[in-house]
Amino acid sequence: MDHKLHQRLDASELTDAVLSGATIYGPGDETVGTVSHLHGSGAEAQAIVDVGGFLGLGAKPVALGVSQIDFMRDEGGTVHGVTHHNKEALKALPEHHH
Repeated sequence: MDHKLHQRLDASELTDAVLSGATIYGPGDETVGTVSHLHGSGAEAQAIVDVGGFLGLGAKPVALGVSQIDFMRDEGGTVHGVTHHNKEALKALPEHHH
């Protein structure tokens, strides 16, 4: 997937309603997680990302600042994000507790 062609989201779009469910890709374009929900909104928000697991089972929720994820829309309008963290680095983060 060529993310360079995708439209970046602006700060007003960094909301739970827009980002919840978005797939997060790592540096090798591999899927590393899915946004569960957001704490806050805009550039200072924390994205809670479910890492690992299968069909939502066994996933570990971790908090990442939205500034660490490049959120965008693909040609079909689907919101997704790209981070420089790979799945192992995300799994090493402390577990987020609700």
